[in-house]
Amino acid sequence: MRVSEFWRLMDDEFGSAYAHVLARDLVLSAAGGRTATEALKAGVPPRTVWLAICDIQDVPAERRFGKDVQPKR
Repeated sequence: MRVSEFWRLMDDEFGSAYAHVLARDLVLSAAGGRTATEALKAGVPPRTVWLAICDIQDVPAERRFGKDVQPKR
């Protein structure tokens, strides 16, 4: 997962404004006691950060891969 995909999933699940609040303020024990923003800057894989947020925020398993996106034709 790339950082851009992480942010797309965050925006899809939480909305753009709240996604950034979560990333800045929510401390993730699975990311070494860092916020998502700090963890990404420290090199923690975006997938690890995303799954840690999903666990804390109780994101259902069926939504952890994001919204279905129709392919462009």
